[in-house]
Amino acid sequence: MSPSPIRNRVRELRFHAAEMTQAQLAQHVGVTRQTIVAIEKQSYSPSLELAFKIARVFGVGVEEVFFYEER
Repeated sequence: MSPSPIRNRVRELRFHAAEMTQAQLAQHVGVTRQTIVAIEKQSYSPSLELAFKIARVFGVGVEEVFFYEER
């Protein structure tokens, strides 16, 4: 399976948000920690709704968290 062209800065944003844990982020957005792990590993692209929720946790726009990488 080829990796998704959707990339993200979730791990970086967590670090800058007082080193928020994956579990804390998961709780804020209503998913499991494993979902956050998969998103950070680029092996899972979140739904649009989840992408917006994650961006809101960090107080930024969706495009500051997720971006499409041309191949």
